Amino acid sequence: MTHLQTRRHFLASALTLAAAAASPKVLHAGPKAGTYKAAVIGHTGRGDYGHGLDGIFSERKNIELVAIADPDEPGRTKAASNVKPLRTYSDYREMLAKERPHLVSVAMRHADLHYPAILDCLKADAHVYSEKPFVTAPNEADELLSLARKSELRIAVAHTMRMMPIIVRLKQGIREGLIGDLVEMRAYGKQDSRAGGEDMMVLGSHLFDLMRFFAGSPVSCSARVLQSGHPITREDRRMVKDNIGYVAGDTVFSQFAFENGINGTFTSAAKLRDTMGHWGIELFGSKGAARINCDISPNVFLRRATAWSAKGKADTWEPLDSAMVQSPPEHNLGPVGDWLQAIEQKRDPECSGRNGAWAVEMVCAVYQSALTNASVPFPLLNRAHPLT
Repeated sequence: MTHLQTRRHFLASALTLAAAAASPKVLHAGPKAGTYKAAVIGHTGRGDYGHGLDGIFSERKNIELVAIADPDEPGRTKAASNVKPLRTYSDYREMLAKERPHLVSVAMRHADLHYPAILDCLKADAHVYSEKPFVTAPNEADELLSLARKSELRIAVAHTMRMMPIIVRLKQGIREGLIGDLVEMRAYGKQDSRAGGEDMMVLGSHLFDLMRFFAGSPVSCSARVLQSGHPITREDRRMVKDNIGYVAGDTVFSQFAFENGINGTFTSAAKLRDTMGHWGIELFGSKGAARINCDISPNVFLRRATAWSAKGKADTWEPLDSAMVQSPPEHNLGPVGDWLQAIEQKRDPECSGRNGAWAVEMVCAVYQSALTNASVPFPLLNRAHPLT
């Protein structure tokens, strides 16, 4: 099969998946009239749960938390005291078999645990809300998304930044011409002790998701990844505490080409931490710029371009005033509420598994480009992790 045929086959498959999304499975009621059974899967023996994912079902009407599974007994006991499930299990597979939940929060921080757990949840006919990163490699995402489509189940991934009201308002403003035509996006990781490959997967995945939120999907990637000043090889791969698959490099410089001539970059280099400050993304338009300082509650700033003079420039960053956006605020249920509504409305959630898969694919494209010293097109032909 030629490269062009392969790309056409991928695009045809994507269209088939999108068409199938029009008729997903409706969330069926549990044994109590009008209620749905929910469960949580965690592994506190390898770290805490991701950003409160054990509590996403709390105080939600018509949802009953029937069980929580965690192989670590102290962690399981603590989590159960917080969210108060009806039962607890040390083995999530036993829980899925006995409880048959309709909804499952896959809450572990470690992405290497996501693929097998989500696969088992889908086989048990459950919709899934997963911590990010979604998985460790595109081939894992391909299998999960294919099974979800065939089983008419919905996967959501906790790239929640795209649903924050201030981010949605910024996108509305950009559509209205707030910064003119979007031309370039520059993203910077946290650039702390995890600078490089670990920073790219842990926090860069959020930034890659935001790039796609504003500019659509990329068409190619060119990248340079260094370890102690030298280009990486597969021998530089390593595992980190929060197992997110193989990572490599202490410095990442990457560039993505998007449709409509938009360019995007992602950088993670410890030497730039003080210079760049807060991790986030800057969006440059023909009339100004916007900056997102990322966090659980992100902040957005605008900068109007001024002319250079003998004294320099007087550009300043100012907080985004929502009054500057003419479009009415979008009704926002939040990531979990949107996922639940998406199941009922037979649509993909905003924080979809497909979006989560794209973030992982962009990470893998950076490694593939760095290892081959060449630009790589999307979709990636090699669906396995480039460092394996």
